[in-house]
Amino acid sequence: MTANYTKYLLNFKRPSGTSRGVMTQKETWFIALEHEGRKGIGECGILRGLSVDDVPNFEEILGWTCLNINLGLEFLLEKLKEFPSIQFGLEMAFKSLESKNKFTLFPSSFTSGKASIPINGLIWMGSKDFMKSQIKNKISQGFKCLKLKIGALDFKTEINLLKFIRSEYSYEDIQLRVDANGAFSVNDALEKLNTLSDFQLHSIEQPIKQGQIEHMAALCEKSLLPIALDEELIGVFDRGNKEMLLQVIKPHYIILKPSFIGGFQGSNEWIDLANKYRIGWWITSALESNVGLNAIAQWTFNYDVKIPQGLGTGALFTNNFTAPLQVDKGMLRYDNNLEWNVKI
Repeated sequence: MTANYTKYLLNFKRPSGTSRGVMTQKETWFIALEHEGRKGIGECGILRGLSVDDVPNFEEILGWTCLNINLGLEFLLEKLKEFPSIQFGLEMAFKSLESKNKFTLFPSSFTSGKASIPINGLIWMGSKDFMKSQIKNKISQGFKCLKLKIGALDFKTEINLLKFIRSEYSYEDIQLRVDANGAFSVNDALEKLNTLSDFQLHSIEQPIKQGQIEHMAALCEKSLLPIALDEELIGVFDRGNKEMLLQVIKPHYIILKPSFIGGFQGSNEWIDLANKYRIGWWITSALESNVGLNAIAQWTFNYDVKIPQGLGTGALFTNNFTAPLQVDKGMLRYDNNLEWNVKI
């Protein structure tokens, strides 16, 4: 078996704002495998400044992985425990290699085009008018769940935006999730959460920065608004530490990004623990290309999910790969009339 890697820059259609700043490009890496005439592809979805494996020697580790590919998937996954994006790329690439069609990793009624996955519509930070236009656009497209990035505008402006939404659309019309990406300070987080709860929100992701476990536990206990952990899961590798984190914080939900938390294997472990402690969860892509999104969506479908997932990022880029993945009325579906076009 041989392996090689390639870097690829995804260009956003328009600058995309979060509480950490504005992104114009998203760096990603691909691992390609070849064995006895068969080929497989996997995506290592790293996000600079957030991924735990955002380290200076990342490319060197990728090179080592390709040189040692014949050590086998199980050995490499254990060896690369601190490089979750590479773990995920490897899992995907090996699955792809084994498949009759290298892009059909988990055959199901989803990949046959007979079933679909509910997803949320993503609203990026920006001016009030820009955010309003996104919201109206997503609702006109048939989305019943919206996720708003908050924390970059002043809080009063964001509250006014939520007032506008709720004046136009009730809780029955639209489910609202918000994502603070750790933007709130410990001192005022609880007050802000209770203010936000007035707007019948489904939940808030990561209100304060990760690593403040006692403060996050207190917020989960006292907040009137359900809290979902996102970045808090990054860098927690061992099952015992995962279980301890959930036992201490007692979140209402956890959010799973396979590229950030150890691929399918790491995510399965989080789901097992969440179910044990009756913690809700949903799955989100981490701005991968359609190659990575495809793998995450197929794996997600196997869990028979009922609530909206965060898998609607395929249309964000100008140079994404053509794929059968289509968004229709707030659902992600597979259109087998469309061909893959991946040239890397």
